[in-house]
Amino acid sequence: MSEAKMNPMQELSDNVAVPFEQARAMPPSVYTSTEFLEQELDKVFRQDWLCAGRSSSLPNPGDYTTMEIAGEPIMVLRDRDGSLRAQSNVCRHRMSTLLEGRGTVKSIVCPYHAWTYNLDGSLRGAPAMMHNTAFCKSEISLPTLRCEDWKGWIMVTLNPDATPVGEGLAEVDALVGHYGMENYVESFCETHRWNTNWKVLAENFMESYHLPVCHAGTIGGTVDLEKMTCPEGRPAFNYHWILKDNTMPLTLTLAHPNNTHLVGEDRNKTYLLSIYPALLITLTPGYFWYLSLQPDGPDHVNILFGGGLAPEFRDDPESATHFKALKTLLDEVNNEDRGCTEKVYRGLCAKSAEPGLLSHLERPNFDFARYLNAKIQGEG
Repeated sequence: MSEAKMNPMQELSDNVAVPFEQARAMPPSVYTSTEFLEQELDKVFRQDWLCAGRSSSLPNPGDYTTMEIAGEPIMVLRDRDGSLRAQSNVCRHRMSTLLEGRGTVKSIVCPYHAWTYNLDGSLRGAPAMMHNTAFCKSEISLPTLRCEDWKGWIMVTLNPDATPVGEGLAEVDALVGHYGMENYVESFCETHRWNTNWKVLAENFMESYHLPVCHAGTIGGTVDLEKMTCPEGRPAFNYHWILKDNTMPLTLTLAHPNNTHLVGEDRNKTYLLSIYPALLITLTPGYFWYLSLQPDGPDHVNILFGGGLAPEFRDDPESATHFKALKTLLDEVNNEDRGCTEKVYRGLCAKSAEPGLLSHLERPNFDFARYLNAKIQGEG
């Protein structure tokens, strides 16, 4: 009698139970299984902090953005007192979603029956409810979620017991706090949907092993694999860095002459930070860009894609030229990544797919797999 097939959770557990020197890529079932996705939604996305973009994108009262966390529609807005507020994006009447996309409102009006809420989520008014004796306006409000502004990032969680962001990511601050990430200026923010698993895209960001080939048309020729450093990851994130020089297509890859707070190698060091589970940040002395991921089934990922300039380049007389060059390059790199990651997902779905051995340059991928396993097993 043949052995019973392991479920994907057990496959992942076995996969990470080896030293890194013998590590393999995660099993295909971890990417393609609906069963595994349900575990991720329950034990990862409903538990950890997720990014809704940059806080600077909501500068004024009534400015809002929307997102979905594990099937829960969420809105984040700037309240009248200037604070960020995250709350349910579902009407307390007949449960229509309330706001869409991004924008600015003076109040939150349900598009179905015009129940109207103040920015703090309290119910302002509800038409034709005077004959329902159980109705009490003061007792109805939109449920609030935890929301923090961390280094300029809007972080939201469904978990009331989650460790505060600043505490959980203190090691990130120790690593790159001197870059002043909170002062970088977002110049664009877009949404995309790709035909790949969210983890394929996350892992693609975590390793630069693929750069010479996948990005041969853009930045690949400027990358020296021998000069990449991939340290062991931390419990809440992994990272690696690349030292760049003036052969890069962008001058703003290096620190601006007016930047006086970065010295030595930091003036040409690019950090790639993977904040678990799904915030991916490229931080250079001159610019930043990021991806914030949400699964959309095993085979698609919804992407918040944004970026912008360090203050010195934003204030430079040639800032418009700098940004145009940055956005052009990032769009080209993004298109190359889409092609590569969608090919990977097609391959993962093949019956012949088997996980191969990892390079030392894929250390962050192994750390990510261990993080996921700990969460799924209830250890993290």
